[in-house]
Amino acid sequence: MDKNSLQDVITDVKSKRDALSLAHEALKEEADKYNKCIILLSLMNGFIETTKLKMGWDGDEVALFPIFLSSLIACVSALVKFKDFPSKMETLVQSSAMLTGVLTKLRGHTELTDDMKSEYNDALEHLEVAIYPDARKHFLKQSHKNLIDIMKQDKKYFKEIQEIKSPDYVPSDTSSEEDKPSISIFKRHTQSVDRDTQIDDLELPPHLGGEIQV
Repeated sequence: MDKNSLQDVITDVKSKRDALSLAHEALKEEADKYNKCIILLSLMNGFIETTKLKMGWDGDEVALFPIFLSSLIACVSALVKFKDFPSKMETLVQSSAMLTGVLTKLRGHTELTDDMKSEYNDALEHLEVAIYPDARKHFLKQSHKNLIDIMKQDKKYFKEIQEIKSPDYVPSDTSSEEDKPSISIFKRHTQSVDRDTQIDDLELPPHLGGEIQV
């Protein structure tokens, strides 16, 4: 769908920038799993070698363990090199930085100019090159849902602020913090977010996808 208003373009750039961030996060998590696996296998290999020397184990079966672990470490390291995580993450970071720059320029304008449309379309090309179509679909869908949740929460927040500022506002009678069971801050935050912002699959608004016709 064509976007001819400044706010529509800003919202679209935000969603696509967030999609790149989500893709980078997922890629980093995958790379971290491989790196943790290599570290763990290396520590196990060192432990077995040290224990073998201290205990004086000279059996053929014991001698095979370090060889097996070293071969496994080499396989995982080769797989990490083959996947080329650093290069992929660098591409995502550069594309995200470009979208952030376009977003900053858009926020400094009061209307959508032809120059901004051109920069916006250039940023879209970087997004399309940085992520494969199937991955782009997944992360854009997740990004759109996150933005909808944030907008809903913002609307709820400002509505409650206006109610509190009203002269007729009467605070509700709620139990004090001391009466509530002890719970960690993180768990309390997680439960609150899950309870207030959990949503089912949404049909995405049409203004969150597509390019601008210059």
